[in-house]
This record gives sequence, structure tokens and C-alpha cells, in this order.
Amino acid sequence: MTGMVDLFYSLGVSAKTKLIYLGPTNLPLLSWVRSLNLEHVSPTELMRSEISRRRSHLTKDETTLACMRRWFFTRKPDAGFLLTDFPATLLQAKVLDEWLEVRGESLQGVYTPDSTSNDLIEHYRTLGLLIEKPELASV
Repeated sequence: MTGMVDLFYSLGVSAKTKLIYLGPTNLPLLSWVRSLNLEHVSPTELMRSEISRRRSHLTKDETTLACMRRWFFTRKPDAGFLLTDFPATLLQAKVLDEWLEVRGESLQGVYTPDSTSNDLIEHYRTLGLLIEKPELASV
């Protein structure tokens, strides 16, 4: 039996950890998140419940931000989470930074399996949150 690779081993991840994963969601990642009791949040999932309430004057980006804002401010402040597919743009990242600041919270890390450079990755690299070469450990 092989152990699961823990991408965030060096962070000392706990159930209060707040992480962003900038890459395609995969089953081992979701199993790992469930084992830590972290809430896995993706705007795609939240949007499904919003479809019936969607107003025609809102763009997809506005609807995404509205759904994520509703989730963010209704959750328990000390509850950990793993965001996937959000933030997807630099604007969304800056909005999330503001939300975290308002609640006095912070991210523990941002992981991306893709090393290509873009504005979003550079934003988190500048903040010192980007995990570029995590120590991989078997759990």
C-alpha cells in the first residue's frame, strides 16, 4: 500500500488552515482535504445553487464573486478551507485579500503544479504565499 503524497506537509496543516490550489482538481487532492476536515470550496459547485437565482444583468464574474462572497462571510471564521478554481484572476485574488483582511484572517499557502508565470502566480509569489517547490512527503 502506497502513502498519499502530502503537498502541504511543510506547512504544518491543521483543520484551521486556509489554502488555495491553482490547478486542476484531482481525486487524491480531494481525499487529502477530506482527511484534514478542510472544506473544499469551488465556485463551480456554488454556482449550481445560484443558477435559479441568477439575475440576467450580472456577468459570470460578478455572479462568481457574489457566490464566493456569500460563502466567505457566512462560514465560521476559524474554519479551514481549500479553494480550487478561485481566485481565477488577479482581480479576484485582490478581492479575496480584502475579505481576509476584513476578517483578520490570512492564507497559509498557495500551491500551483504549473510553474508558468502569470499575474495571479506573481501576486502570490510577491506576498510570499506561493509554494513553488513543496517538500513532498508520504503520509
